[in-house]
Formats: sequence, C-alpha cells, structure tokens
Amino acid sequence: MTRSLHSLSSIGSALRRLIPSALLALALGVAVSQAADPGVDLLKNGDLEMDGNSDQWPDDWSKAKLGGSWEAEEGNHFIRLKAGEPDQMIMIYREIPIPAGAGALELKFRARVSGIQIGTSPWFDARIMMDFLGADRQVVKPGPPAPNFRKDTDGWVEKDVKFLVPEGAKILKFMPTLFKVTAGTFDIDNLSLTVIDDTEVKAAAAAKQEEAAAKQSQKADAKRAKAAANVQPDGSIIANGNFEASKNNEWPDGWPHPKTGGSWPAEEGNHFLRLSSTTPGEMVMLYRELDLPTGVQALELKWRWRVTGLKKGAVPWNDARILFKLKDAAGKDIPNAPGPVYSQKDTDGWVEKSTRFLVPENAVSLVLMPSVFQAQAGTLDIDDFSIKPTEPGPLIAAKAAQEAADKKLYVAPEEPNKAKWPKELHVDGKKVLDSDGREVLLQGVNAGGLETLATDKHIMRSALVGMEWGSNIIRLPVKEEFWFGRNPIQKDGGKAYRETVDNIVNLVANRGGYVLLDLHRFRAPKPEHAEFWKDAAEHYKNHPAVLFDLFNEPHDISWEVWKNGGFVEEKKGADESAFLSDEEKAKNSGFQSVGMQALLDAVRSTGAKNIVIVGGLGWSGDLSGIANGYTLDDKGGNGIIYGWHIYNWHKDWQGRVMAAAEKYPILVGEFGADEKKVNFLPVEIQEDPYTWVPDMLGFLQKNGFHWTAWCLHPKATPVLISDWEYTPTPFWGEFARRALKGEKFEMKKMR
Repeated sequence: MTRSLHSLSSIGSALRRLIPSALLALALGVAVSQAADPGVDLLKNGDLEMDGNSDQWPDDWSKAKLGGSWEAEEGNHFIRLKAGEPDQMIMIYREIPIPAGAGALELKFRARVSGIQIGTSPWFDARIMMDFLGADRQVVKPGPPAPNFRKDTDGWVEKDVKFLVPEGAKILKFMPTLFKVTAGTFDIDNLSLTVIDDTEVKAAAAAKQEEAAAKQSQKADAKRAKAAANVQPDGSIIANGNFEASKNNEWPDGWPHPKTGGSWPAEEGNHFLRLSSTTPGEMVMLYRELDLPTGVQALELKWRWRVTGLKKGAVPWNDARILFKLKDAAGKDIPNAPGPVYSQKDTDGWVEKSTRFLVPENAVSLVLMPSVFQAQAGTLDIDDFSIKPTEPGPLIAAKAAQEAADKKLYVAPEEPNKAKWPKELHVDGKKVLDSDGREVLLQGVNAGGLETLATDKHIMRSALVGMEWGSNIIRLPVKEEFWFGRNPIQKDGGKAYRETVDNIVNLVANRGGYVLLDLHRFRAPKPEHAEFWKDAAEHYKNHPAVLFDLFNEPHDISWEVWKNGGFVEEKKGADESAFLSDEEKAKNSGFQSVGMQALLDAVRSTGAKNIVIVGGLGWSGDLSGIANGYTLDDKGGNGIIYGWHIYNWHKDWQGRVMAAAEKYPILVGEFGADEKKVNFLPVEIQEDPYTWVPDMLGFLQKNGFHWTAWCLHPKATPVLISDWEYTPTPFWGEFARRALKGEKFEMKKMR
C-alpha cells in the first residue's frame, strides 16, 4: 500500500507540471470549490445544440420521463415539453453547482408557450421551478422565484430573472416544467445562468420587501377597522353566531356553505348549523374567517354543540372537531395555531364548550373550521357562537408555567457509556445470571407512552424517574407501526421514534440498568410482528442491556395456536358471506397467526442471543400451558423468561403461575391495583389496592419473581403516579417505590 501511495504522489507531481490545478483535481478525484467568477455561464450547453453521443437529446440535460422532445427550427435546437393529457407533470431536471462566494445569480432564457390551458390550481402552468440545496442536500431557503407563464406567448420571448443566493446554498435544482396543466406546449432555449454582483439585487429585494410591508400594514389597518365596526352589542366579534339571521331563509347570513354535508335545521324554533358525514373518510368542513380588532391579545370562544352517530376514522383526529388558524396581513398562517377542540364520542345532547388562547401581535384574522374530520360517519350540530376579547394575563402565566414544566421534563440524550453498562444476562435453570455468574433479580416499572403516541415528550423523564426510584429494569412498551413509521402522523419512516428508543436504552444502560423492549400488541402474533422483531433484534443484537418481550398479551386462542400459529377467528355478526370464496371468507372472519415460536425464531435468525420474555395466554395471566408441554425452543440464545401479568381482579395465583415457576424464571411484566375501578369488570371483584398490593409484592418477593410495575403514566390504570411531577400514588406508586428501595412485604394470603 505504501508503494502505491508513493507512485500516486509521483504521478501527481508530474501532472502538476502539465495541466492546470482544477483539471489535476478532477483527474485525481479531488473536489475543488469553484470560486465565484462574475459573467461565467454556469449552464453548460445552455443553447441546447451539443449532442455528442447522438442520442437525440442535448448533452448535460436529463431527459423528461414523458412529454419531452429535442426539436429544431431552421437549424436551431430547443427543448419542447408537451402535455399529452391533463394533470401530467412534465419536467426536465438538472443540478447546477453554485460557486463559492456567489451572492446573486441571473437567469436568462427564451421561451415560447402555445395552447396553454392552466390546471385546477393557480400554479398549474408553465414554469421554471428552482430550489437551493445545502451540502447536506436539504432545501435552503429562501428559494429563487419561479418564472411562469399562464397564457400563450406571442412567439419566442426573452426572459430575465435575478435572485440572491442564501447562505449555505451549494446547489441549484433547475426544473423547467409543465406543471399539471390541462393542455399546452412549453418550448425553451438559450438558457444561461451567471454570477452577478449582489448589490443591486439586494437593494431591489429590500425595496420590494419594504413596499410589501407597507401594503400589508395598510391592509391590516383596514381589516382591524372593519372588525371594530362589526363588533356586536355584547362585545362578540362574530355576527350571527346564533345562526338565526337569514336573508334568503335558506342559509344563515355570514356563514359560508361547506362543500358537502351542510344543512340549517331548526328545533322548536331554534336554528343551528349541522355538518353530517355519511361517506367514510369524507371531509365535511365549514370555513369562516373573521377579522380581529386592534389590540386583541387573547380571545375566549364559547358555543354549544351536539355530536351524534360518530364513528372515528383511521387516525386519532378523524373525529368531530373545531380547528382554528390565525393569519397575518399577507394571509399567511401564523405558526403554533391554537389547539383544536374535539369530541371522539357522541355527546349527551347539547353541551356547552369553550376555549381561550393568546393572539400574536401580527394576527389580523381568525379562521374557524368546524368539521366532521374524515370520520367513518357522524353528525356535528353547532350553535350560539360567541367570540370575545379576554384578559391575556392568565393565559400568559399558564403558557410560562407550561414552558417551565416542559423544560423540567426535558432530559438530554446521552452518548453510550459502555463502561457503566450492566453485564449481559443469561438464564440458568430458574435463575438469571450475569456474565460473572452472579444472580440478578430484575425489578422496575413500565414507562408507558410510546405504545400510544409516536412522539411522547415525557418518556425520557419517565425512564429516568424509574431509575431514580430504584429500578434496575425499565419495561418500554413500543409499537411496530411507529417503529417502521407507518402511522399517518409520521413523515420520517420511524427514524425519530427509533432514535427515542435508542436514547432511552442509552439513558438506562448508562446507569447500569436494563431495558425490556415490549412489543405492546394483543390477541395473537401476526407476520408484521415477526418483521418487527427481525429488525429490532438486528438493531439491538447482543446489547447487554436490552431484553425482548416478544408479545404483550396473547388471549382467546389455544395453546397450540399460541405456540405454533394458526387461524384466529374474529367472526362478528350474522353470516352473510355465502357468496364469497373461501379465501375471502377467511380474510373477513379472522387472520393467520404466526405464533410465539415464530417471533422467537425471528429474533434468533439475526444472531441476537438477548434474553426473551414470553407471555402466556389469558392476557398473559395464565402460564399453565408452559408446564404442560408448550414451552418454546430458544435455539441457542441466552434463555427464556416466561412473562406473567396479574391485576387485582385475578384469582388462582397458584394455578396460573406456580407450576411454570417450578422450572423457569418468571417476570411479572404488568401488575398493580387502582382506587379507580375499571368499567369493563364488575366493581365487586376488584380488590382494594391497600390490601391487594402489599400481598402481591410479598408474593413476588417470596417466590423470587422478577417484576415491572404498571405504569409510570398519570393517565394509565393502575397508575403509579398522580401527575407529571411524578408524585407516587399512595395506593400503588408509594408501595412500588418502597419495594424498589428494598422494603420487604409480607404476603398474608394467596388469591
């Protein structure tokens, strides 16, 4: 290798004497940063005449995927973009390096547009789109203007546009386009792009910005004056908020018609507005924009609504809701809009609603958008809107308090510190040992949140608090949908979600603890769950601090299906499927489970030996089958711990777990009791937590079971904490924390 490098150096020395430095760099594969040289054309073959490879397309220009051709008239070549049918995107694409130090660019070109019929949106025309990219290939703003044509030109026309280059821009994306037009032809020729002095361009941009600001200020003043004149006698800024006034007796004055699903009914002489959706996924929305008077710093909105027949859609926000936007004088949305008010279930008749929010200084209008938001079905009735300015002080104080709370919740990500990581674990009979042969008893809490939200701002703090309570393991419920970024709210393929899990692993491992990654799913394993474990196990393969809980709570299947997979029936309602094929009937009535062994096989197929936790049947509350031949084959891993879940309404502790515990280690992944009774079970079978919790902790300690208490989230049940100050609940959290600190409890009786 040394000899080869020496030879390369000799060649480089010889080349330096023969060719210019830039060409030398190109020959050796070394990138050279071209300095800005005013007047030099950056667009090679801008006249479109060169075709060195005779492919009937000009050199250095990418071919259009459709609708592009290289034409000639009287010996002069040009590119033609032609729409073959409506709504097509016909484009040629080119990336142009920007010289270092370039402050402004000038684009010149000739264009000819004929037969143009613009599309369904104002920007569906003939245009040259451009974007700046940085060194990381992310878009750099502000971008260049897009010279465009919305009507035919009178033959060939010359165009010239100058624009500034923002700091950090390294590449110009250059895209002549027929943008989803109905019809038309766009001919372009004689393109040039040159670096120019930015002084004149900056001055023009500043003057234009100043002029626009003056116009916006005048527009804002006019809107605010109009709003002040329209204030109602009761101080409300919305006219006809009770929906009674109507000049045509067909629709309330001042309220725009929704595109679909709107009506104006009356009950006992009282009119209201109704939004109804009968088509799944349909957006039924009313849009009203209101100007704001001068000096409004906060608003209070009050109204009545009634929700009936609501069936939520595919994502959480597919419900009945009112959305809000605030706009500036230019009509642009102001960031951080007020939060929506929504209902995800039917109301008990008409109910009073209200909300308050701060109004930024640059806001000149408020947009109201009552809607049945892509639900499967539902009706939203609204009435008696009142919108009045209110005192901003309490809202400002609340905002400051929330910001302080968010700041307190924040836990910075940490780099891995392997010197502090715990030792790798393995199963030896009924014991769990570390790599030094010392027995380890795993005790901790569930840090919930990532199983319900792809972005949970509390989860890092929850994991940290769990460790501070004395845990040596944190059970982390996750969802494969979020892991792969398949939820509609995710736009990054799950990258941020996976990074959050990584951050929690680092946080816990750096404090000598373990993370139990729990796939928080129910009923029976599906192929997508095996897919998850192949990916997650590869990611955390043989990480000493990570254990795998394969499937949260299997239930309502046989032990055979639990272990080896099989058809899981989900048949509902009357059988009206006689006309379907057998395959279609199967799809409609259930699914094919892969079984728990397949999940374990998916993990081991990656080479990951991490300990796995395997929950039994009955929502993981029954391990009787494990003692009766339904154990899994670990296939060379570090061992299996069988998982058990138990709550204060479960009986027969002996029959559910003790036979399996004679042979295998047990981890109680979820347990606890709550003062608030669950509504899906009879109240009388739910034991008081003050008697149940000490006995259960004593039972676990007596038998040497590993455990993770449910759950470190104030909206969970059973609940370990009462608020996001992480105050332990007296009936459950305080007991769990005392046990984690080493206190021993007496089991007074079995259940």
